[in-house]
Amino acid sequence: MQDSVKIRLAILGMGAVVQAVAIAGCAPKYDDVKAFVQAHNHDVVDATHRARPTDMVVIASATCPEVDNINTRINPDGTIMLRLLGPVKVSMLTEQEIAAKMEKLLTRYYVDPKVEVRLITPTSRCIYVFGQVTFNGPKPFTGNDTLLTVLANARPNLIAWGEMVRVVRPSADPDEVREITIDVTRMIEKGDLRNNLLLQEGDIVYVPPTPLGWVGLRLQELLYPTIPLLNAYAFPANANNTMRTYTDYDWSSGTDSNTELYYYGYGVRPYYNDGW
Repeated sequence: MQDSVKIRLAILGMGAVVQAVAIAGCAPKYDDVKAFVQAHNHDVVDATHRARPTDMVVIASATCPEVDNINTRINPDGTIMLRLLGPVKVSMLTEQEIAAKMEKLLTRYYVDPKVEVRLITPTSRCIYVFGQVTFNGPKPFTGNDTLLTVLANARPNLIAWGEMVRVVRPSADPDEVREITIDVTRMIEKGDLRNNLLLQEGDIVYVPPTPLGWVGLRLQELLYPTIPLLNAYAFPANANNTMRTYTDYDWSSGTDSNTELYYYGYGVRPYYNDGW
């Protein structure tokens, strides 16, 4: 039995070393690096985003009260319904193009109308975070999401390998998939934001475990089948302790034969005249 455990531990140790070497040896290709944009190189991240059905359109106008302070969602046919103008086709237009179109339509009623438009994307547009983080899964894409911001919200856990965070830009064409590995720990500790990537819709952020964390996870995986047996073995002892607590407890004095007071043992709480 001991020999079997030693063999398993040796295999886990070798696996951790192989994992570390393999990941460290996967340097990103130049084409992959070019596919990603550093956040500090762009003040406006998603200026070219084009409106889609279910996007929210926020309109403001100081010269045209009929369209001022309007929040409306784009219909499935790509239009929005506005007072004075009726249905306006905005699908696949940018914020600037929608504003220009509305200003042109409003010239029939106003001299030199001014309109500002902002697009708010729904939560169905996502960035995906997986691995050793507290809050994994899809995150709403806002168009201004950096790698550091997304990870700060996801909260990497104790065994997160911050030096080897991978960002994948997926594609239906395998040849177009891009991947880059970023040292987020350096960003946090040194304040070096040169690699604080600007994420796009659909990007996948994966935070791998450290080598020791990987070993711990593999041990949990090996022990997982034994958990029901351990729970079954421990249940009689817990039940016995619970029964002893209820049977030996003196409700009038708040004591039993073994302890002075039971304040919060096994769900039992002493009762006094002034309440619980």
